[in-house]
Amino acid sequence: MIVDMLSGLGDYASSNPRFAKAAAYLQAADLESLAEGRYEIDGSDVFMTIVETALRDEADAPLEAHDRYADVQIVVRGTERFGWKNRTGCKPDRNGYRADKDIVFFTDRPSTFVTLSAGAMAVFFPSDAHAPLIGEGTVRKCIVKVRV
Repeated sequence: MIVDMLSGLGDYASSNPRFAKAAAYLQAADLESLAEGRYEIDGSDVFMTIVETALRDEADAPLEAHDRYADVQIVVRGTERFGWKNRTGCKPDRNGYRADKDIVFFTDRPSTFVTLSAGAMAVFFPSDAHAPLIGEGTVRKCIVKVRV
């Protein structure tokens, strides 16, 4: 997991050149005014989704992970708390990995939490089980999927 400000996303291009494409797109985008929905940055290799949604209690936020994409979670408006746990040893729920959605949910609880405010981001790699959308009220966020 990486926690940084959105302006730092380009610094991680050496780990995956697709991060540079995401960073260039996000520098020019007005995330506050874009309509909710999906936006392609580089086809299925890099795309983003803008959402405004209610936050939930920690107990209602399961850990999840993705095999094919890194998740760049950017808080545009509001404050969001994320749970984290290393995926190694996590126990999948009864549904297991869902290849069509590139997601697996776990029955484990997070071992660490981080709270992000507007302008901050967290990058979750396939090894990172993460529980998003924890808090009170609503959040406007951008989720960028970067193929690993």
